[in-house]
Amino acid sequence: MDTASSPGKGHPMASRHSGAIAPASRLSAVLSGMRQALPIVLGYVPVAFAFGVLARKTGMPATGAVCMSLMVFAGSAQLISVSLLAGGASPATVVLTTFVVNLRHLLMSAALAPALRRWPRALQALFAFQLTDETFALHVSRLPASPGDARPEPPRAETLALNMTAQSAWVIGTIIGVFGSELVADVRPLGLDYALPAMFIALLLPYCRKARRFALAAVLAGALSVLLALAGAGQWNVIIATVCSATLCTLLPARADAAQPTAGHDAACVDGRDGPDSPDDTDDLAGLAELDGPGRAPTL
Repeated sequence: MDTASSPGKGHPMASRHSGAIAPASRLSAVLSGMRQALPIVLGYVPVAFAFGVLARKTGMPATGAVCMSLMVFAGSAQLISVSLLAGGASPATVVLTTFVVNLRHLLMSAALAPALRRWPRALQALFAFQLTDETFALHVSRLPASPGDARPEPPRAETLALNMTAQSAWVIGTIIGVFGSELVADVRPLGLDYALPAMFIALLLPYCRKARRFALAAVLAGALSVLLALAGAGQWNVIIATVCSATLCTLLPARADAAQPTAGHDAACVDGRDGPDSPDDTDDLAGLAELDGPGRAPTL
C-alpha cells in the first residue's frame, strides 16, 4: 500500500475517522510534499527548458538565466523579461513590467495568509517567494482557509517541500535549456507551450471528479473562451471567460442549497418522514460538500 496516499499511522495527514493527527517523521512529510508536486514538475521542466533556450538565443549569459530562475522564479515574467531585454529595454522597464505582471500574487497571498498566520516570519517569506499559480492551486485545497476550517493543517515540511520541488524543477529545466540551446534552433515546433495548459488540466481533474460545479465551471470557461476568441476578444478571452464562469458557478450552488431544504421537507411530509433527518436531503449535494469537508482534497 502506498503510504504517501493512505492516511493512517505514520502519515502526516490525520485519519478522518480517528479525529487525531498521527505524528509523522519529517522525511515522510517531505516525501509527501514532493509527490504532490509531481504534476507541477511535469509542466515546469519543458517550459523552463524553453526559457533557457530563448534566454541563450537572445544573448543572455548562462549564469544570468539560471540566476533569474533562482531569484525571480516567475515563468511569465521571465519570458517577458527576455523579450524586453532582446528589444533593448532598460532595466527599469523590465522591473516595472515584472511588478505589474506579478500583481496577481497579492491576491493569492491574501487568500492563503490565514493559513500561515502561525508560521514564523522567515518561513512566511520563503513560502511567499516560492508561491506560483500552480502551487497556489494545490495549496488552496491543502491549507485551512480560515480559523474555523475543520481541515487539519499539513506539516510545514510537507508544504515547503512542495514549493521547493516545484522551484527545483524550474531551475533544472532552465539549466537543461541553457546547455542544450545549441542543439535547438527554434523551440516553437516542439510544442512546449502546451505543457502548462496540460498541467493545469491535470490539477483541475480531481476537483471535477469531486464536485459537479467545478466540472461545469471548466466546461463553461473553455466554451466561452473559444467563443470570445472567435469574436475577436484577443487575449482577454481567457480572463473574461474565467471570471464569468466562476461567478456563475459560485452562485448556482447557493441557490440549490436554498431550495434543497424546502424540497426535502415537502417530500418528507408526503412520505411521513421528518425532513431534516432524512438521508435523501443531502445525497444530491454530496458531491459538492465532499471536497469542502474536513479531509484534504486529493492530489495527483
